[in-house]
Amino acid sequence: MSVTRELAAYLIGSRPDQIPSDVRHEARRAILNYIGCAVGGSREDAVQIALKVLTPFSGERTARVLGRSERLDPLQTSLLNGISSHVLDYDDTTPSNYIHPTSPAASALFAYACTMPVTGADLSHALVLGIEVQTRIGDATYPAHYEAGWHSTGSIGVFGAAAAIGKLLGLPLQNMIWALGLAATQSAGLREMFGSMGKAFHPGRSAQSGYMGALLAQAGFTSGEYGIEGPRGFASVTARQFDLPRITRDFGSDFGLRRNTYKPFPCGIVIHPTIDACIQIHREKKITPRDVRAVHLKVAPLVLDLCSKRDIGKGLEGKFSVYHAAAIGLVRGRGGIAEFTDATVNDPDIKRVREALTVAVADPSIAEDEVIAEVTLASGERVVKHVEHAIGNLARPMSDGELEDKFRDQAAPALGAQRANELIALCWSIDQLADCRMLIEATAPAP
Repeated sequence: MSVTRELAAYLIGSRPDQIPSDVRHEARRAILNYIGCAVGGSREDAVQIALKVLTPFSGERTARVLGRSERLDPLQTSLLNGISSHVLDYDDTTPSNYIHPTSPAASALFAYACTMPVTGADLSHALVLGIEVQTRIGDATYPAHYEAGWHSTGSIGVFGAAAAIGKLLGLPLQNMIWALGLAATQSAGLREMFGSMGKAFHPGRSAQSGYMGALLAQAGFTSGEYGIEGPRGFASVTARQFDLPRITRDFGSDFGLRRNTYKPFPCGIVIHPTIDACIQIHREKKITPRDVRAVHLKVAPLVLDLCSKRDIGKGLEGKFSVYHAAAIGLVRGRGGIAEFTDATVNDPDIKRVREALTVAVADPSIAEDEVIAEVTLASGERVVKHVEHAIGNLARPMSDGELEDKFRDQAAPALGAQRANELIALCWSIDQLADCRMLIEATAPAP
């Protein structure tokens, strides 16, 4: 049996009662985090621009964009949901492959659920499967696929969206194979887009493309039979090295959601350790910007590969700058949404400390959730902070309560505190919802 066929067979055969309770709970955490990010990002410029440009081209406007009053056709809504849920770079991440797994699948699922009656249990099950597909393909092709310059959230997220929508459509085996093949041929997303609106386009486009592939496959639109493993299929074309057996190993017992993480800071996950360490130094020493003479960091090589931007002027660029990460931690003692705006990136105190970061060294002995930060103060004192595991990573996961606080920080400004709390309750109880439209409508701003 081919990899694509075996994966398709697993998808169509999976039942909700086969999903372990801890994985179902992790799906609820993923949905809570995703909805908060979508509502929180729904007023960002990238969303406003996309809405303005795409609305005239929408078909029948039956699907609400999460966090907005506007409705578009389901495919366009998938795209907008993906942009809004990723634009703040606050969505979840699987450290084994650096995919943001919920946004591509959930953005398509919630658009679909606007126009078709979908129970919360069915949507949650489809999300588990969509994330499972992404994690397995991502792990099988990492790091070669990522190192080649692909942004896996886009290039692999499309498989998750196709699988999730295909599951809700009840595709039979042959049609699910076609859906996965159509996903493979739409794979896209370049890391060159990091620090721009183009990065948020990736999960949106993968949601839209995967959704469309599933619909086409349902109608009998064919694809190649070996979209993943063929000699000119996804793995061979996009990765110099890959391990295809990882895609089909331990079906039903090993779930990628168990290795998912949630961000405490809205930026590239590999600079979270630096923010964490510098916040601790700020709090312990109560330093001011003028106290900082120099900063020296030892970081994992991937940090400088992804986040070496120093000369920056935009908030989106700050999300991929280890220099900015150190500056906001030391100056403000926090790393929230406000720390990654254009205003903060250009704040004189932040710029001064950013420029004081004299050396950032890539050290292969440093793990990707680790950092050694050394700050030299104006007094001559040297302060060293070694963070072995950044907050939010697998060794120090965010609690349910912390996820709720993060949700409120993003949603309350748009919806008010009471409605944000009501939406939190709906996310936690999604498995009991007879129709997911109740949750979707609860994201809409007040008239």
